[in-house]
Amino acid sequence: MKNKVVLLFLGCALLGYSQNKESKNSVKIKPKAEFVAELLSKMTLDEKLGQLNLPSSGDFTTGLAKSSDISKKISEGKVGGLFNIKSVEKIREVQKLAVENSRLKIPLIFGMDVIHGYETTFPIPLGLSCTWDMNLIERSAQIAAQEASADGINWTFSPMVDISRDPRWGRISEGSGEDPYLGSQIAKAMVNGYQQHDLSKNTSILACVKHFALYGAPEAGRDYNTVDMSHIRMFNDYFPPYKAAVDAGVGSVMASFNEVDGIPATGNKWLMTDVLRKQWGFKGFVVTDFTGINEMIDHGMGDLQAASALAMNAGVEMDMVGEGFLTTLKKSIDEKKVTIERIDVAVRLILEAKYDLGLFEDPYKYCDIKRAKTDIFTSNNRIEARKIAAQSLVLLKNQNQLLPLKKSGTIALIGPLAEAEENMSGTWSVATKKGTSVTLLNGIKEVAGKSVKVLYAKGSNLDYDETFETNATMFGKTLHRDARSKEELLSEALKVANQSDIIVAALGESAEMSGESSSRTNLEIPQAQKDLLNALLKTGKPVVLVLFDGRPLVIQDENNTVPAILNVWFAGTEAGYAIADVLFGDVNPSGKLTATFPRSVGQLPIYYAHKNTGRPLSNTEGKFEKFRSNYIDERNEPLFPFGFGLSYTSFDYSNIKISSDKMNVNEKLKVTVEVTNTGNFEGKETVQLYIRDLVGSVTRPVRELKGFQKVNLKKGEKQTVTFEITVEDLKFYNTDLQFVAEPGQFDVFVGGNSNADKKVSFELTK
Repeated sequence: MKNKVVLLFLGCALLGYSQNKESKNSVKIKPKAEFVAELLSKMTLDEKLGQLNLPSSGDFTTGLAKSSDISKKISEGKVGGLFNIKSVEKIREVQKLAVENSRLKIPLIFGMDVIHGYETTFPIPLGLSCTWDMNLIERSAQIAAQEASADGINWTFSPMVDISRDPRWGRISEGSGEDPYLGSQIAKAMVNGYQQHDLSKNTSILACVKHFALYGAPEAGRDYNTVDMSHIRMFNDYFPPYKAAVDAGVGSVMASFNEVDGIPATGNKWLMTDVLRKQWGFKGFVVTDFTGINEMIDHGMGDLQAASALAMNAGVEMDMVGEGFLTTLKKSIDEKKVTIERIDVAVRLILEAKYDLGLFEDPYKYCDIKRAKTDIFTSNNRIEARKIAAQSLVLLKNQNQLLPLKKSGTIALIGPLAEAEENMSGTWSVATKKGTSVTLLNGIKEVAGKSVKVLYAKGSNLDYDETFETNATMFGKTLHRDARSKEELLSEALKVANQSDIIVAALGESAEMSGESSSRTNLEIPQAQKDLLNALLKTGKPVVLVLFDGRPLVIQDENNTVPAILNVWFAGTEAGYAIADVLFGDVNPSGKLTATFPRSVGQLPIYYAHKNTGRPLSNTEGKFEKFRSNYIDERNEPLFPFGFGLSYTSFDYSNIKISSDKMNVNEKLKVTVEVTNTGNFEGKETVQLYIRDLVGSVTRPVRELKGFQKVNLKKGEKQTVTFEITVEDLKFYNTDLQFVAEPGQFDVFVGGNSNADKKVSFELTK
């Protein structure tokens, strides 16, 4: 008994606070290096391995945490953190188990998939990227951190920065599109929004950049599938956003499921140690994805002990769910397959993260019940979400200025996505509460006002196939399938349409038709909805297509027949209001695509920064040419290029100038262009600068984004936009993976999308 008392006293003295009382004020403790070293020296091997274990909570019911299966492991010091647990009450209860029942009183870290907002949900990340506004993107992450931290969460598995150039891959919805430069800017903005440059704040949370690496380039667009590419392509096209997040100080990195150079990323030492730590200087910890270690068994890397040792030796510190570290590493140490020194490094990194979060000073830092009641899903946060969502919408077509709609007359709102509250938040919106999102029907009614009569009909189900619809509406994202026949649904829709002045068709994907494990081979709108749309067009009424999606779709038919198309992604809890704000012109659309829309799925993968072949197509009309690099049945170019997006006004680019036609490595060039609002509305335009390296030691893309500015112009206003080019903008990785800028000729293009045609040129000299 006396020994137990001494141990308890030493544990409390070491941590510097009394664990028997929930501290309201932080207690000063020793500097991080000294504190962590002392704590590490007191730990048994079992306790060390416990810090590397990240099980899923299963989301405890308050009051039952002590009787759960995991409580014993927490009390024994065999758990380093938990995820998928929500609310201050539950987290406080579980934290008590760690800081009152375990020997060394080490607090837990609590993670959650806070991907695009918490209870206040913002557009899916692909939609958010289409704002091209880093301040808005950072602000969305900051609000998400404030809300999540108020509910006890201190770690998010975001941002996802995987470059994707193949929209068959469902998780393109969770990233920022196809471009490494833009993706890098967004990665930095998200990290800064979550971490706020100061993890000691109780409103900041630890970010986790994912999925390292190359997860967005699986063969055939099929999730979790093999990835195989050259190192030069990795470094030039896919690695930059991960590195940008590391440079921004991201606290953690998540390993990807796919293999890299034939070795799964979770066990890839070149990736996790040579690149991430030695080349990029990453100082945080690496966590696996869900059962990532266990899945290496199916990859063919050996049994759980072998896979766990492989991951640990590669540079992975925390095991999500699989418990391979917890159950096998002791044996691997005995067999000298893993060293205790490597274990100590891993544990130190986990403890340092907890120290940085302030959990040793106050384990209940994120358990303020007052904040939980006042800081989540606030009216101010919803106002900001509505504004940000409106900036993410992309106007793809507006024939004869059909939009904006007038706030008068009768509108027929038709389609399975018109009154689909559960789907507005999009995929990976795990904290969104049912019943809080604004539908398009409600948004239009409120924004339009009493002078507009709004008639509604569902018109069709998501798809004719009920099984497909079930698979596409998982996790509570039901569309409440209508049991009536397709003829009855269509008849009702046509009756409503014929009573209207204009038809708004709310069609496209359901929220879970994109996202994890939602790969598609057919990227068109489901046939049931295509049939509905064609019937609506035959009425002769003007039709506006409000297109919901989580990826670029193949909409060539719709583009040929529908006069106006507004791509709205899934815009979050305030989606209905934001979409209506744009439809009625209260907000002028300014979103620009961050992923190319193909003409056909057969073009995939498709992206603007492609390489030329030795036999490029010689005509610009897309005509077929034998023995040239083209299709016999389709044009080469996309339906909508990267960077594309219309406005209710129009912009003219003129008078492009460059400060000099020569530049050495120590100089800078300025490129200026005049942008004039030539339409009838005030509007925002994202001015984009692209560079082409005409001759290189390795082949170079036809153009690469190197700068952008979003400017607001009043009707008739002209503004000179200035870009600065430095040698850093001209660098790339050569065959020796050296980051170099080579002397030679460069073309510079400026305009409103990746087809920008205003050009100047210069020469880089030695």
